[in-house]
Amino acid sequence: MRVALAQIISSADPQANLAEITTTTEAAVARGAELVVFPEAAMCAFGNDLGAVAEPLDGPWATALRALARRLGTTIVAGAFTPGSGGRVRNTLIVAGPTADTDDSYDKMHLFDAFGYAESDSVEGGERAVTVSVGETTVGLATCYDIRFSSLFLANAAAGARISIVCASWGAGPGKVEQWQLLARARAVDTTTVVVAVGQGDPASQGVEPVGAAPTGVGHSMVVSPFGVVLHELGAEPELLVVDVDLDAVDAARGSLPVLANQRFAVGALGD
Repeated sequence: MRVALAQIISSADPQANLAEITTTTEAAVARGAELVVFPEAAMCAFGNDLGAVAEPLDGPWATALRALARRLGTTIVAGAFTPGSGGRVRNTLIVAGPTADTDDSYDKMHLFDAFGYAESDSVEGGERAVTVSVGETTVGLATCYDIRFSSLFLANAAAGARISIVCASWGAGPGKVEQWQLLARARAVDTTTVVVAVGQGDPASQGVEPVGAAPTGVGHSMVVSPFGVVLHELGAEPELLVVDVDLDAVDAARGSLPVLANQRFAVGALGD
């Protein structure tokens, strides 16, 4: 499968971000991408009023994303914000496919209440794990802080996922890039899936210093093999990477390292 990792830096303007998503997706599809993955918060960067930009899944922003996927015949995954309860929003990955029956969404389950930031103040957590089909391949979904929780990835693998997508707006700080790299590799080995981890680019790479504790990205989007080998990795700057993901490598890894078959504790679909 040809996959595009779209490492962008979102602004506070959802329409400007949608325009960038459009041109980036067009460029990716021109290079043969069947799946185009954008970061968490692609709709609007953290550190802004998320309640003011949140829209339902049938709102104009998500509708435009689906129209783009239909026009280009590809699958797009992009981070957005949808209305929650109690004045909060949901941190939602929108999956827009080439046909209506391939659309789906995932609400981030594990909220980033860490390193001095409290995502749960403004975001309501999701309740269920989600896998989607891209062509004949099952893909598991995760968002940023989720990557620290192997149970979600194991549940997705138990549901048939051969690719694990992680969309992130990873917070900067001492050792944080190294943790991102370690966790992506660990989740690949845990599940013998290919991990496609796509983060926001680092605003500092463009001369923009972070304001407050909001996680605005460090870059370093990557593709990791089922054996934990980093096959491709970007730097801090915005960039589009289009790569071929070898799904036969997943089958080979599971044949020689059958950790899913050998585990002693049952793993089911979270949220059922």
